[in-house]
Amino acid sequence: MNDLLSLVHSLVNGGMDMAVEMGAPDLIQAGIFYALAGVAVLSALGVVLCRNVVHSALLLTASFIGVGCLYLYTAADFMGAVQFLVYGGAVAILIVMAIMLTRREDMAHSNPSRSLLHQAGAAIVAGGFLLTMALAALLSPFQEAPAALGDSVTGLADLMLTKYVLPFEVAAILLLVAMIGAIILAKGADEA
Repeated sequence: MNDLLSLVHSLVNGGMDMAVEMGAPDLIQAGIFYALAGVAVLSALGVVLCRNVVHSALLLTASFIGVGCLYLYTAADFMGAVQFLVYGGAVAILIVMAIMLTRREDMAHSNPSRSLLHQAGAAIVAGGFLLTMALAALLSPFQEAPAALGDSVTGLADLMLTKYVLPFEVAAILLLVAMIGAIILAKGADEA
């Protein structure tokens, strides 16, 4: 019995060594990344192509969750948690609740921009954006994140509240102005 177990053990070890030599762990990691990216991209495409706005909102939530999984997979734990909590939770629920509170007789055809001209315009804008992002990715010198940051939350907080405090405050003011503008628009011009 021990001979049989040692034979099975040596076969398993030989198979694992051969898999490592052929680069199987790298292929598995790439496969996981592309599967998560596929979920995020296909869900985002479904948001645009769905005729039902409720289905679009649910696909938007799936896209948010896919992006959050990508953050977690690339070891950006804090960004992944924020993506899940803020976008996957709060924003998605807000969008779904806003859709549910609007009165529509037929939700099946609630997405009005289905003409060929609208779709061609959207494809041109999306293609231009994709080309711009591809050029930016190819032409910019990427650097790896410094290992001295340690914990991602602590390092991010240190950078945000020391080196990048001015952009952080400008973004906070911009969000405050956007919120005030949304309140004024929601209240209506006749009530203001």
